[in-house]
Amino acid sequence: MLLPLILAAGLVTAPVNGFHEYVALGDSWSADVSLIHLTTEYVPSGCVQSSRNYPKQVAAALGVATFRDATCGGATTAHMTAAQDVTRVKRILDGVNKPQFDRLTPTTDLVTLGIGGNDARLAAAVGDCVNLLPTLTILPGKVLPAPFGAPCKTKWVKDGVDQMSANIKATEPKVAAAVAGIRQRSPRARILLVDYLAGLPETGGCFPYVQITDLDMDWLAAKLRELNAMLARVARDTGVTLVDTYSTSKGHDVCQLPGKKWVEGVLPLSADPVGPAIPFHPNQLGADHQARTVLDLLGAAKT
Repeated sequence: MLLPLILAAGLVTAPVNGFHEYVALGDSWSADVSLIHLTTEYVPSGCVQSSRNYPKQVAAALGVATFRDATCGGATTAHMTAAQDVTRVKRILDGVNKPQFDRLTPTTDLVTLGIGGNDARLAAAVGDCVNLLPTLTILPGKVLPAPFGAPCKTKWVKDGVDQMSANIKATEPKVAAAVAGIRQRSPRARILLVDYLAGLPETGGCFPYVQITDLDMDWLAAKLRELNAMLARVARDTGVTLVDTYSTSKGHDVCQLPGKKWVEGVLPLSADPVGPAIPFHPNQLGADHQARTVLDLLGAAKT
């Protein structure tokens, strides 16, 4: 838990492991979106980027001379090369995040990339699966409509075809193309492909603590594993390094109590830090774990 203190105190000044120019790319799980620690130092307010996200912790621990954080809530692979309008609430959370690849240069020597969840629409599906009631049968074969009990899995799996699985498969070449785009712009860079934390329990749910039925929670958790498996394949096939935050974060999912969970649930409140939060996104404990995992991999973890 010393990484935030390192960041705040600026204790690291000399480059670690020889990295001098670090660029962070990715979506909300890399921006570690936060309303408490929101910063506009690198991106517009609408990106809801945290001043204590894992890229900033990594940059501070490595002591890089140049750091640019392009991560932004809602980003897809398309936003690597296209601007992203992030207007959510005008004059409060708004702006346009320029193409994330614009931060890359020929001298960039470290890049983290966390992307794919929005391309596959898994992030949106989690929110759609929130139910006010558990599944209730009102007549044989009939249940109350969503959000009053009907499982959301039925929207995605029809006639034996899982559209989410198809989305994840279609996202794979997009992530591979993003890696290729980084290499083209920053041929010297070490590229780390960061997967998604184990934010959902592997089996079963915890209704009504988190208002998602067990059937849907099991399906969503399986799709999260599928998404991470796809990212692992991309890392292997493109020759970049996978940062596995998933296997090391099991048991810290949305069903755990405050202080143990690293990803928030339905309620837009968090104990880490105390205050408003973005549902189904890493809290500060999750961001700290992401940073530790990256630094462990680089051999630069601080104890």
